Amino acid sequence: MDCSQMRARSPNPWVLAARPRTLWAAVAPVLVGCGLAVGSGVFRADAMAGALVCALALQVAANFANDASDARRGADPEARIGPTRAVAAGLLTARQVWIGVWVMFGAAALGGVYLAYITSWILLAVGAAAVIAAVTYTGGPSPYGYRGFGEVSVFLFFGLTATVGSRYVHDGAAPLEAWWLAVPIGFTATAILVANNVRDVDTDAAAGKRTLAVALGRERARTLYTLLVAGTFAVIALSAALGLVPRWTALALAAAPLAVPLIRTIRAAGDGPALIRVLEGTARLHLLIGVGLGAGAALS
Repeated sequence: MDCSQMRARSPNPWVLAARPRTLWAAVAPVLVGCGLAVGSGVFRADAMAGALVCALALQVAANFANDASDARRGADPEARIGPTRAVAAGLLTARQVWIGVWVMFGAAALGGVYLAYITSWILLAVGAAAVIAAVTYTGGPSPYGYRGFGEVSVFLFFGLTATVGSRYVHDGAAPLEAWWLAVPIGFTATAILVANNVRDVDTDAAAGKRTLAVALGRERARTLYTLLVAGTFAVIALSAALGLVPRWTALALAAAPLAVPLIRTIRAAGDGPALIRVLEGTARLHLLIGVGLGAGAALS
């Protein structure tokens, strides 16, 4: 096989850097917010489109920035277990990837300006905070992702902000039910990052990247993952039973059986491929929960 054939069969490096299998983290909260808007009779298709553009562009930008920043700090060595990182593997230069970061930020800004125009200009401040969080996660002089605060950021931005914001853009309202449903979405989004960091504990520790999984240790990080996933379904069941959210959102509990093998695997897995499957499975679980919550909210 010649080199041109090998290149043809290789994944596009930009696709690798975007980490498409984790992008459901951006889609799920939008589905929930839009479902709530449908249930309240205020749904706007343009608001949904704008929210999806913003959410996906911001996550891709964060993934690009993470790829470039981790490579610069030596956090993606050859010994690392997991998908190929574009800059560390020499498939793209750091400069190319940072240009990609700002292109994605530009796309998010366009969507954000439109959403601010139809609702409130306060959304621009929220968007600016999201951009800062994306850049400083593994970049800058003191990246918070290297000090164990990545999970907090994911819960805040991919859980609370994304879910409530996706409801807000339809009519400028942020009802309490949106905040309640943002909690399980935030839990599963955070579980995606925990699964990723459990896989990378050894190489992260060697590179001085003190993620929460490194700080807690592998076993406690596995317990954290279990608590996040189990807590997701507990919050859904309790909030629906108490009438804090539309009762049909309990449809999301149908995804619970899919969580069992993920918890079992992460608690027992000793090899990288198994942990990669947990990461991908958690992303799918996150999406299914978003579909269940969104559909349930729309039916109410």
